[in-house]
Amino acid sequence: MQLTDKVFTPYGWPEPGPLYLAPTRFFDFEQPEVVAFVRAATAGATTPREQAVRLFTAVRDQVRYEPYSMRMTPECFRASTVVRERGAFCIPKAVLLIAGARWLGIPAALGLSDVVNHFSTPRLQKIMGHREVFMHHGWAALHIEGRWLKAVPAFNQELCTLMRVPPTDFDGLHDAVLQQYKEDGSVHMEYLRDHGVWSDVPYQRIDDDWGGYYPPSLWSGRRSRIDVEGL
Repeated sequence: MQLTDKVFTPYGWPEPGPLYLAPTRFFDFEQPEVVAFVRAATAGATTPREQAVRLFTAVRDQVRYEPYSMRMTPECFRASTVVRERGAFCIPKAVLLIAGARWLGIPAALGLSDVVNHFSTPRLQKIMGHREVFMHHGWAALHIEGRWLKAVPAFNQELCTLMRVPPTDFDGLHDAVLQQYKEDGSVHMEYLRDHGVWSDVPYQRIDDDWGGYYPPSLWSGRRSRIDVEGL
């Protein structure tokens, strides 16, 4: 059974309740492929914190970060699609983490922020219309041991090695957001502003905002699998 009401919390954190544990059109954790992924990722974990940590690592590293796979279709934003395709950009990867956490009984929500990624390449900058700010970077909010934590599973470890950026680690005790600095000390990522958290994916808002901000090249220039060497 799915709860269809969508709650937006623009400031602070929501009260963890049924809406943050329910399956939805996007957090479709009742699908067998999602269940199998979560079970395999958390095998042997005995506490919610241990389960969350193992699930985070699985989503981070078993689903490749693919900025050229962006498709503005509802199907692209579903957890089951991410498991099947094993490649996605930041929002769908966060969706899979949230869906898996809810299946485990861990309240979870979707957060969106604007960021600047200083590692962006000329090719990606071109298809983004040379926008400096990445609008609606997605992350997961997980309620563990009585408090909300931010967790960003976007960049897989292999990609981080190529980018010379330490992978984002999550211990279930502290926020895990993308690193601000690269290994050489240069600036890598800057968070500019948060746009609150949602109990479900605000697909229409993302579609509207991106349609008015990014050029069509962001969609027409995509491909199904990223060539990591050409990031």
